[in-house]
Amino acid sequence: MVAPEGQREGRPVARGELTARELLRWTWRQVTSMRTALVLLLLLALAAIPGSVVPQSGVDALAVTRWKEEHPDLTPIYEKLDLFSVYDSIWFSAIYLLLVLSLVGCIIPRCLVYARALRAQPPAAPRNLSRLPEHTSYETSLPADEVLARARKVLGRRYRLRVSTGSTGSTGSTGESDAVSAERGYLREAGNLLFHLSVLVVLAGFAIGGLFGYQGGVILVQGSTFGNNLTQYDDFDPGGLFTPEQLDEFDFTVEDFEVEWLEEGSGAGTARGFVAGLSYREGDGPERSYDLKVNHPLSIGGTDVFLIGHGYAPVITIRDGEGNIAWTGPTVFLPQDSSFVSFGVVKAPPAEPEQIGLEGLLYPTFDLYQGDPVSVFPDARNPLVSLLVYSGDLGLDSGEAQSIYVLDKEDATLVTDEDGKPFRLDLSVGETIELPDGLGSVTFERVEPWVRVQISQSPGKEVALAGVVLALIGLCGSLFIRPRRVWVRARAVAGDGAGDTMAGGTTTVVEVAGLDRSGNGDLAEVLTDLVAALHDEKERP
Repeated sequence: MVAPEGQREGRPVARGELTARELLRWTWRQVTSMRTALVLLLLLALAAIPGSVVPQSGVDALAVTRWKEEHPDLTPIYEKLDLFSVYDSIWFSAIYLLLVLSLVGCIIPRCLVYARALRAQPPAAPRNLSRLPEHTSYETSLPADEVLARARKVLGRRYRLRVSTGSTGSTGSTGESDAVSAERGYLREAGNLLFHLSVLVVLAGFAIGGLFGYQGGVILVQGSTFGNNLTQYDDFDPGGLFTPEQLDEFDFTVEDFEVEWLEEGSGAGTARGFVAGLSYREGDGPERSYDLKVNHPLSIGGTDVFLIGHGYAPVITIRDGEGNIAWTGPTVFLPQDSSFVSFGVVKAPPAEPEQIGLEGLLYPTFDLYQGDPVSVFPDARNPLVSLLVYSGDLGLDSGEAQSIYVLDKEDATLVTDEDGKPFRLDLSVGETIELPDGLGSVTFERVEPWVRVQISQSPGKEVALAGVVLALIGLCGSLFIRPRRVWVRARAVAGDGAGDTMAGGTTTVVEVAGLDRSGNGDLAEVLTDLVAALHDEKERP
C-alpha cells in the first residue's frame, strides 16, 4: 500500500509515489503476468516472420547476396535492422529473453500453489448436497457406518479421500463424521504446468544450439571433394560459444547426382526426387558410400550433412590472344526460376593481352518462343549459354575480396562487334567462337551438376525434442484428465414401518453428489455407477 504524503526514507514524497522496491515489485508483476507472456509469445511469432521472408545469411548466403544485388536501396536499411540475421539480432534476443523470464515468473508461483494443493485435503462435504447441479439419493437398510465404509472403499480406488476431522466448517460444510469427501484429477494441473515447462525446455534447446552449434553451406560440383575445415565453407555461421575444435574430422566426395523429373501431366518439369551419391571417410576410417536425399541427412559423429539445393555448372574454356588456356573448368551458375535458367560469371584474369570476363545465362533445354530464348524443361537436355564479353581490368588485382557471382565492370570494357553492338556468345555444347580484336576464343565443353549441402551441429536438438514430447504429454494430460469432486453422506432417519428398515425402525438415507470442474457433462453417469457400486453386496476386495 502506498504511503500518504509525508516522509519516506527521510525525504518528503508526493501522494502515489513509489519507492524503488515498490517499483521493482510492480515491474516484476507486470513482466510475469500471463497477459505479458501471451503478448511476448505473439511478438516472438511476429518477429520470426522476417526470418522466413527475408533470406538469412546463416541459411543461404547466396540468396542474401542475390537479394542485395536486386534491392540496393533497401539493403542498408535491412542491414541496420539485422533483417539478414533475424535470430541473432538484439531485438529478437530481447523478446526471447523476456519471454523466458516471464514464463519462469509465471510457472514458479503456480508450481508452489500446486505443491500446496497436493498436500491439501479434499474439501468437506457441503451442508446441502441437493443444491449441487448433479446429485441423487436413495434409502437403504444398511447402517450409516457401513455405507460410509463401503463408500470409502469404492472411492478409494480412484479418488483421494478426506481424512475425517469431525469438525464443522465455517462455509456451510458439516463435519466428516456422516460424509465421505473424495477428489481426483490432480494431474490435470500438472499437465498444464508440464506444458508450460516444456516451452522453457524447447527454448533452452534452441539456446544451446545457438550458442554451441554451427551451420555452414557449400556448393560442390559433381566430382568435387569437401574436407570439414573452416576454409572449405562458402558460408559459415557459428554459435556464440563455438570453437573450431568442435568440427568433426571427415571428408566426402560427390560422386554423382541424379534428379527424377515428371515428364507428363500438369506437374511436368517438377522434380520428384534428388539423390547425391557420396563417398565419405570419417577420420582415418574406411571409405563408405551414402545416398544423400532431401530430409535424409548423412550423420557423421555429431554433424549432419543435408542436401538443400542443386543447379548446373557449365564447363567453359577460355583461350587468350596468344592461344594459351586462361581458364577452364566448371563454373557455378545460380538458378533464377523454376525452369533453371541460371545466371553466372566466368573470369579469366591470366588472359593476355587483357583480362577476359564473361557474364550471362545458361538455358538447360534451349528453345525460342516468339523469338525469345527460353528453357522449356529444367533438365539439361539441350544446354546453351548466352554470354556478354568484357575485357580489361576486372578488379581482381586490387587485393579486395570479390564475389565469384559478380563481375566488376567498373574499369572493364564491353566487347562489341563490327557494328558497335554488344558481342554476344551463344554457344551449344562443343561449340567454339573466336573473340573480336584477337582477344582469344571461348569453348562450351559440357554441363556438370552441382549440389548445395548444409553442414551443421545442433547440440540442443535432443533437448528441444524432449521439450516437444513433454509438451504433448502435458497437453494430453490437461485435455483428458478430468478433475472431479464427489461426496457421499449417509444418515439414519426414523422409519414409518414400511419398506426396508433396520432394527429399531430407522432407515439410512444416502445422498451422493458431485462437482465436475472440467465441465465434460458425464457426471450423472459417474454418480449412477457409484450408486450401483454402493448397492453391490458382493464387493470386490
